[in-house]
Amino acid sequence: MNMKMNFTMPGQGGPAKAADGLRKVLLAVAGLVLALVLLGNAVYIIGEQENAVVTTFGVPHTVSASGLHFKIPFIQQVRKVDMTIKGIPIGYDSRTNESDTNESLMITSDLNFVNVDFFLEYRVVDPAAYLYASEEPTLILRTLAQSYIRDTIGLYPVDDVITTGKNQIQSEVKDKLAARIEEEGIGLQVVNMTIQDAEPPTAEVLAAFKEVENAKQGAETAVNNANKYRSEQLPAAEAQADQVRQNAQAAKESRINEANGQVARFNEMYEEYVKYPAITKQRMYYEAMEDVLPGLRVIITDGSGTRLDMFDLNDIAPAAAADSQ
Repeated sequence: MNMKMNFTMPGQGGPAKAADGLRKVLLAVAGLVLALVLLGNAVYIIGEQENAVVTTFGVPHTVSASGLHFKIPFIQQVRKVDMTIKGIPIGYDSRTNESDTNESLMITSDLNFVNVDFFLEYRVVDPAAYLYASEEPTLILRTLAQSYIRDTIGLYPVDDVITTGKNQIQSEVKDKLAARIEEEGIGLQVVNMTIQDAEPPTAEVLAAFKEVENAKQGAETAVNNANKYRSEQLPAAEAQADQVRQNAQAAKESRINEANGQVARFNEMYEEYVKYPAITKQRMYYEAMEDVLPGLRVIITDGSGTRLDMFDLNDIAPAAAADSQ
């Protein structure tokens, strides 16, 4: 009777099973990593002040809603764009606040030099155009701003640039630049344009402009004082002039009334003269004598010229009047 016996030695077959197990673990880890990669490429988050531009086979579209979003991994590409207002200093370095004469030095309409610093505020309004319509939209904006600034400054005299014309200048630059940027279609919008500083390029010229400004202020003060004095004196002068006019009007009316009365008396006398010429003449003579004689000294003499026995009627009349009483 033949019998076969199989004996397995301890340890035989163990390495093969261990290799199998390791391969399975590695495959599981690789699958998990791949799943995580795919999940990471399928999800993106948009912040409150952001927009996203999702490109599918080269065709972009904008996503503006904030929060969690999904995309097709490896097919759709996402680029985020900050939508907040940003600023560009022109003519100076915002970090050191030092002037850059290559940008700030300009020439005015009256052929004077002036240093002018601007601050340009802008924001993105079309994320897709901002990313794909041009390579460097911010550089285009800055270059156009510098061009319009120089062009506008050249239309104004130096006095206006440094003093009274700043608001008008920055408003003109903003309007011109905003219209041009809209035409270019690079996805940007001009929010504001402000003149930070404007001064002559040298200390001597700056001192001269300060003296001019002080003189202008002095002139304004003198004008204000003159207007105040006029306001104080004008009512009194008008009252005095009104009183003079009233007195003149009263004198005029008095003279007219007196003249009218004399005319009326003359007319009455003329009518009497026409009726009785001789009597009227005699009466007029007596009336004239009544007016004239009270002012005369009447002296009676004997006619010999020796002035003997002279009598002054002015002395005799009062005494005679007293005796008659």
